[in-house]
Amino acid sequence: MFSACLINSPSSDPGVYVKFKYRNEAALFDLGEIYRLQPRQILRVKYIFVSHTHMDHFIGFDHLLRICLGRDMHISLFGPPGFRKNVEGKLAAYTWNLVRNYTNDFSLRVTEISETEMTTAEYNCRRGFRPEKMTTDRFDGTLTGNNNFTVTGVFLDHRIPVLAFALKEHRHVNIMKNVLEEMHLPPGDWLMDLKDAVRRGESDDTPVTVRWKGGEKREVSLGELRKLTRITGGQKIAYITDTIYSADTAQKIVSLAKDSDILFIEAPFLEDDVQIATEKYHLTARQAGYLAGRAGVKNMRVFHLSPKYKGSEYRLENEAMDAFRASLSENPQA
Repeated sequence: MFSACLINSPSSDPGVYVKFKYRNEAALFDLGEIYRLQPRQILRVKYIFVSHTHMDHFIGFDHLLRICLGRDMHISLFGPPGFRKNVEGKLAAYTWNLVRNYTNDFSLRVTEISETEMTTAEYNCRRGFRPEKMTTDRFDGTLTGNNNFTVTGVFLDHRIPVLAFALKEHRHVNIMKNVLEEMHLPPGDWLMDLKDAVRRGESDDTPVTVRWKGGEKREVSLGELRKLTRITGGQKIAYITDTIYSADTAQKIVSLAKDSDILFIEAPFLEDDVQIATEKYHLTARQAGYLAGRAGVKNMRVFHLSPKYKGSEYRLENEAMDAFRASLSENPQA
């Protein structure tokens, strides 16, 4: 269901772009420089998860705003304590006296996370981005979700609270193309409706509309169409950045990233520079690889590499990968 990649090079501003396959949607983990993204990619974005608002993790907000203004779009953003104030500060930097005349109303739904609560406010372009509809809910580790996926988060320590995230698909529903042909049914968008009905656990007598390109439609029961589907475990993507290594943070990271298909994890410093990493509240490459192995992830992608190693970034990548493989072998049941 997901395809995920770093927005920039591993040594540049942090950020991951997650495309939801078969849907015109995407998500971002962090919001550093995003000029490498095409406008069409940015216009897919429906969710943004910000670890913290240091400049290299949040400077892309203005570019996002510029691309999305004047469009009928709604984006949900999530961030740590103080996040709504930071978003409001960005919005307050501009004058909005003419936006009431816009045809479309771009809106932001901003959720600020604390250890126990999530406070959400809405900001609508045509009303000058004033905060509205404020609500507060209990935070139990889940930030958002729907029938297809859930996003969870934990707090790490960067001398400020920093959020780490995991995006988990509930179940992956595959379509058996050979069975589709045997049933003489057409491919098309109606298969997304079928997948959604399966994910929701609807009953066998639920009607699903099969649509042909020529306009022909036919109602078929979900029970009859189940033979088209094969259900597998959903994908999982985890994102970890800007944290000191400690027993507490290690346990949180391993728990959050457990069995991820892809773990994006910072690796700014070599183990030889562990003292610098500790002073700056960052991980070393060896620590990153060790944690990835303990979590039993399938693939690890390191990023946020320090400019200290410009021209020799491979040393960080090699150290992280060596530690990852060693940790995996020590924890085969991870």
